[in-house]
Amino acid sequence: MPVKLSNYREKALKLFPWVCGNCGRDFDGKNLRELTVHHKDHNHDNNPPDGSNWELLCIYCHEHEHSKEEDASYLSGDNTHEDHQGTYNPFADLKKILESDDKK
Repeated sequence: MPVKLSNYREKALKLFPWVCGNCGRDFDGKNLRELTVHHKDHNHDNNPPDGSNWELLCIYCHEHEHSKEEDASYLSGDNTHEDHQGTYNPFADLKKILESDDKK
């Protein structure tokens, strides 16, 4: 039976040593919050009780791991992930602003 989503971090911390699986940094009670559970297959619903889909990574290595996947997806032209375009448009109201300046 898979581990519930809310419990997989607790389970992983019991199963594995408190060491980043990438950089080897050690963790203790003071900085344990910086040690995260990474899902190897990137599927947060895949939580087998033996922890075979998990690895403990520090927050920096975890971020790097996810950025590698996003970069590869973007560079390959694979659009199955998030849309990589920004949502902010600094020129959204430019026409209206210019028209109002012309009326002055």
